[in-house]
Amino acid sequence: MPPNEKPTFRQDNVCRVRYVNMSLGNMFCSRCGDGFEPHEKIVNSNGELWHTQCFVCAQCFRPFPEGIFYEFEGRKYCEHDFQVLFAPCCGKCGEFVIGRVIKAMNANWHPNCFRCEECNKELADLGFIRNQGRALCHECNAKAKAVGLGKYVCHKCHGLIDDKPLRFRGEVYHPYHFNCTACGIELNADAREVRSRPGFAANEMNELYCLRCHDKMGIPICGACRRPIEERVVTALGKHWHVEHFVCAKCEKPFLGHRHYEKKGLAYCETHYHQLFGNLCFVCNQVIGGDVFTALNKAWCVHHFACSVCDLKMNQKTKFYEFDLKPVCKKCYEKFPMELRRRLRRAHEQVPKKLPA
Repeated sequence: MPPNEKPTFRQDNVCRVRYVNMSLGNMFCSRCGDGFEPHEKIVNSNGELWHTQCFVCAQCFRPFPEGIFYEFEGRKYCEHDFQVLFAPCCGKCGEFVIGRVIKAMNANWHPNCFRCEECNKELADLGFIRNQGRALCHECNAKAKAVGLGKYVCHKCHGLIDDKPLRFRGEVYHPYHFNCTACGIELNADAREVRSRPGFAANEMNELYCLRCHDKMGIPICGACRRPIEERVVTALGKHWHVEHFVCAKCEKPFLGHRHYEKKGLAYCETHYHQLFGNLCFVCNQVIGGDVFTALNKAWCVHHFACSVCDLKMNQKTKFYEFDLKPVCKKCYEKFPMELRRRLRRAHEQVPKKLPA
């Protein structure tokens, strides 16, 4: 949709006063209708004659500064009154628009003020599309439309990419715009970009290869992003990984060289591995590195297993009772009210016991 451009007032409306000496004859002032005195200065404007005192602005009735006036619909105005009466104001800078006027988006604009609200390109000669109250160039409108549809815009042809895009040099494209550097076949979204390789100069790389030609080059593929790995390689779980893509399956933080634990084909950091599959102390929530004290279906560091009431350290030989899913030593338990102990004992007896297999 091209902008609705309509030139309104141009600089050719500006005229200068010409003073001439003419033979009087049957000549009369175009404003007052009176004749002219001998040797009087006469203003000639497009064949019309005026007394100098009659040749004034049609609005303020003052002489034209420096003899410059603007003519519109047969009447002459000084610059100030012409702008106030007729010249539109720019929708961006607020100044009067003299010369070419761009009329678009229910406003008037200087040509260099009417720009795309995304990329800031001048739209006066490019044309524009109205998108949710914004003036956008065709390229930015296509990108905005693609975002709304959850699709990509090809960096080369600016068309929507309906299928899987090809990523190359940080941009997305239709795959069919490229051919394999090695065999020349038209590429698809499985093409591989190679940025560097031992024995090749930098300007010989950063090219695209089909999957078959790329596999012949022996460059490992990341198990996460499926892109070539051209720098440091992490080998784990039977695959190759970019360093930043080899992450914990639970918290998704990169290991960055730290120890990882494997379980069912996935890698975990130490904390989440023990949290999911191993022993974390019920008190300090840290991995139990030494002996483990197991009680009440929980794991404890040996030095953290204590009475939840008096904090007395206990061991495997210490007699304790369960209260609110926590251990209580015998001395504290006996201080409980008789009714409370009776209820705890009854609840404990009602818990079904597992039968031997």
